[in-house]
Amino acid sequence: MQSLFEILMLLLNVLWFFIIAHVIMSWLINFQVLNTQQQLVAQIWHMLNRILDPIYSRVRQILPQMGGIDLAPLAVLLAVAILRIVLVNNYALFL
Repeated sequence: MQSLFEILMLLLNVLWFFIIAHVIMSWLINFQVLNTQQQLVAQIWHMLNRILDPIYSRVRQILPQMGGIDLAPLAVLLAVAILRIVLVNNYALFL
């Protein structure tokens, strides 16, 4: 059961990394530091969007419209942090 705990923590850590990378990359694209016309940048951007859009779309249905501000990544990061805390606090159940 400990391996199940470690797998769940690994998946949450990977999701955390993808969200942070997506947020930073969106800022760099919006401030024209990165250009999506470059093939590598476009591939990474599309990969992150394909991974995270199914999660963000469900969260966006719940959150109210904020007029151009997307709070979905923040909400998902908070959910991941809460899940990590719950898993760590209930670690004894996995032993």
